[in-house]
Amino acid sequence: MFKTLLFIIASIVSMSTMAQEIVQLPIAKNDPTVEWADEEMDYFSTSWQTRVITNVSQPSMMVYRAPEGIATGTSVVICPGGGLYAHSIESEGTSVAEWLSKRGVTAFVLKYRLVPTGEDGTKQLSEEWEEGTRKAASLLHLSVDDALQAISLIRSNAAEYNIDATKIGLMGFSAGGAVTMGATYSSNLSNRPDFIAPIYAWMDIVPKSEMPKDAGPAFIACASDDPLGLAPASVKIYQDWMSANNLSELHMYANGGHGFGMRPNGNNSDKWIEHFGEWLRGQGLL
Repeated sequence: MFKTLLFIIASIVSMSTMAQEIVQLPIAKNDPTVEWADEEMDYFSTSWQTRVITNVSQPSMMVYRAPEGIATGTSVVICPGGGLYAHSIESEGTSVAEWLSKRGVTAFVLKYRLVPTGEDGTKQLSEEWEEGTRKAASLLHLSVDDALQAISLIRSNAAEYNIDATKIGLMGFSAGGAVTMGATYSSNLSNRPDFIAPIYAWMDIVPKSEMPKDAGPAFIACASDDPLGLAPASVKIYQDWMSANNLSELHMYANGGHGFGMRPNGNNSDKWIEHFGEWLRGQGLL
């Protein structure tokens, strides 16, 4: 009897972990100079010590619905980081989605288009960092369009997802933060996020843009000791939002480095997701 009960519990846990839906996104914008010769890859990167997805040519979303009994109507599109060469799909994607869905927020992990790569995109990025930055900057407009398509699709299907069409957020880590900010700057009323959360956003590849006059509030987080020097850009986002009288929140952790995501490192940056949850609650979103 005890063994049977354990099996049932294990089966329920397994099913809940695998319960996300996969939704393919329409491609509204293309670039004839970009060609993906190889298939999308999903593997454990030994250089990054985490699971990654590379060579994404067809954008899609993994849907983590909030359980009916606790659903708040709030939703968040999550853009993992990875230099536009990879998606750090667990630490900056699915783990975030699971945390949010357990608290009543429906989460969509976005696999936006990436720079075409070979067998190991993470290794390739480290080998061609300067050229990789140029490639990422030139491809960003496609990734941004994927984020805008995601918001449009979610908003037009709000009832089906049991969410509020006026409570759709956009969150991104590092390169995903670039996608988040690029999408916010180029959005219109139909695909504008209602709030944003750029987490150690890589702003070097984002074209200089004016923030929309009716942009929603922002939750911004980064580490002062980010080795890529991303802290000042996060402060600038905060200053821009505040100058527009758009009350926002900035968490600049003394330690945490780059790419902390959901991986604990023993610093105060480990608590960023809890601070984000508190911020959502303060905004009436949680």
